Amino acid sequence: MPDALHEWIVLRQDAVVWVAGLISLALVGYMALVFGRFLVYWAGSRHAFRHGRPAEPGDPAAFRWHLVIPCRDEEAVVTQTLDGLRTSAPEAHLWVIDDDSEDATRELVLAAAARDPRIHLVQRRRPHARIGKGAALNAAYREISARLPEGTDRSRVVIGVVDADGQLDPGTLARVCNPKALGRPDTGAVQIGVRMRNADDELPLPGRGRLANALARALVRMQDVEFQATNTGMQLLRRRTGSVGLGGNGQFVRLTALDSLTAEEGRAGRPWPERALLEDYESGLDLRLAGWRLTHVTEAQVSQEGLISPRRFLTQRTRWAQGNMQCLRYTGRVLRSPHYTATGKAEVLYTFLQPVVCVLLVLLFPVSLGITGAGLVLFPEETAEFQLRFGPWMLLAFVLATLPMVFWGFAYRRAVHPDRGRLTGLLWGVLVWLYAYHLFVVATRAAVRMLLGRNGWAKTRRNAEKTTLGAPTALES
Repeated sequence: MPDALHEWIVLRQDAVVWVAGLISLALVGYMALVFGRFLVYWAGSRHAFRHGRPAEPGDPAAFRWHLVIPCRDEEAVVTQTLDGLRTSAPEAHLWVIDDDSEDATRELVLAAAARDPRIHLVQRRRPHARIGKGAALNAAYREISARLPEGTDRSRVVIGVVDADGQLDPGTLARVCNPKALGRPDTGAVQIGVRMRNADDELPLPGRGRLANALARALVRMQDVEFQATNTGMQLLRRRTGSVGLGGNGQFVRLTALDSLTAEEGRAGRPWPERALLEDYESGLDLRLAGWRLTHVTEAQVSQEGLISPRRFLTQRTRWAQGNMQCLRYTGRVLRSPHYTATGKAEVLYTFLQPVVCVLLVLLFPVSLGITGAGLVLFPEETAEFQLRFGPWMLLAFVLATLPMVFWGFAYRRAVHPDRGRLTGLLWGVLVWLYAYHLFVVATRAAVRMLLGRNGWAKTRRNAEKTTLGAPTALES
């Protein structure tokens, strides 16, 4: 082979190796940035979780309470929910929104209302029904507003949102109006904690085998860890940064705060976003952008059913991830808002970008494998040298990303189950790490749905439901 041709081939090989190495370094750098961002957020959440302090309860008699329960085909749980709420919040009016159910939900609510004058039915019919939870909540807002006595101090009226399977802890209303929550006149909304009441169910799938029940128990436990540990830490961090998020279950909003949103152009009578998959979180963004303070109360909780079906779980979380991506349209308003601090803006952007980052990592993973595989075939020595040089750093990044998730298992054990041993806390922590990988699945599914223009709102079926009633609602893009 002529020397010139040999030199040209060597140069081409060096160039390919250099480009492949540059791409691999970029991937490593991106992953390091992602992990670093995650570690900072985790450290802040962990510190807030460890140093959270409860506040003294307030006086619920100083407020008028209206609890709203959106229902769509909820005959399996609605009666139990109404009975539980009447016990835990006897002073509250209960407003059930029947979103054109196809089961016996309406009849069960009417029967309960006949026995209790503080139970009310808000009936919705298609085509105005089944267009999303936000629209259902707005219907209740208009009904409650219309039926308040003339001269009512609307700043003393509180609307709480409880899922159809939700149960409030006794004393919740007193804790929600504590001096650091709705006891402050500038507080527009309060979010309370959430827990899975079937987390200790030993037989979630009666009649099924040991393996099926073990997997179902693990899934419910991880949801409980997620809400009572990781999400609580996040909310306590947000309480410091002024960016608390509202959830679909256990939010309490001052009526005048909702009124302020309806004053915006095109939102008369509609404080909650109606074309949103995360109307709860978006409503919190709207309230904060309007200047209202939001806070989180850990001393009170609402319990709900943890899902035992992986399919239903993934359907629910895909909707959440897609709704999170929809929130990206708020980016400019949040960055320009004088009501968000610099740390609050950073926290909101972290939340907005979380599913996007997951999708990018899913896309980059096969690229990285392809580059490595091609390098091992074409340039084995150079690739082996590169892996030897940078492989330990990638392993370290993997470990650093794993350990914080494991620590949440110990935090959950101490806060919720101090009677369990440390080995159990370690097991829960390892499961949390494995559980977190569902974020990559649901984020990718959500991105595909958005690309296909599929923005339908699919109700999460209860564990007791055997068949699907009704079809997902097609929301406008």
